Amino acid sequence: MINPRNPLWRYPSLGVLMVAFFAFLYVPIIVLIVLSFNQNQTATIWTTFSFDWYKNVLENPNILRAAQNSLIVALVATVVSTVFATMAAVGMAGKAFKAQNAFNGLVGLPLLVPEIVTAVASLLFFLAIGLELGLTTVIIAHVVFCIPFAYLPIRARLEGLDPKLLEAASDLYARPWQAFARVTLPLLLPGIVSGAMLAFITSMDDFVITFFVAGAGATTLPVYIFGMIRTGISPEVNAISTLLFAASLVIVMLSFFISQKK
Repeated sequence: MINPRNPLWRYPSLGVLMVAFFAFLYVPIIVLIVLSFNQNQTATIWTTFSFDWYKNVLENPNILRAAQNSLIVALVATVVSTVFATMAAVGMAGKAFKAQNAFNGLVGLPLLVPEIVTAVASLLFFLAIGLELGLTTVIIAHVVFCIPFAYLPIRARLEGLDPKLLEAASDLYARPWQAFARVTLPLLLPGIVSGAMLAFITSMDDFVITFFVAGAGATTLPVYIFGMIRTGISPEVNAISTLLFAASLVIVMLSFFISQKK
């Protein structure tokens, strides 16, 4: 039955635009995933279905080393940035002060600043203090960049908590740290886990900042993929990209569902 209130019925072109929009977003990804199972060495010419390129990826020591670096950086950056983000969110949720909105804006500012600016600024900072570029500089830069991603879900979760629960804890003679450990932290845990997952996947997928501040022996997976495509796109690159996309999709979905947990 035709619903005259449906804008797609009144303006049929909206449906076409919607289909074109989603096709523009997802068709290249679908093509990449399909071609990752191509047995041909030429990525754009399909021959037969095969898992050979995934096997090559999992047996390539350089790729595994880059993946190991990415995991080390992402895990350390996630833990540190989540701790700082939790402290910032809890501190900002306390008694209101005059510059509170300004501080909230400063925490989220790295999300608005172009990533190339953050990368160049980080590089200049490390060179100014004489810190040798390597895995340590990548971790420091990622911690700074990941804090806003961890902060926003924690802050949103904290704002949704019932203040009467803390008042009840105070009425039961709980000290501030006891109220935080037994009331606030358990209720805040889904937001913390969600923020940590977002920080993890942001660090894993980052290329621009890593490319600027990584030294010898600190190549991560996105930087390694960039080096591979400079000589041409192969099904091996498609296979790595598909694995990264699948991991990112799973983590983002888990982050969403955990953040919705009551």
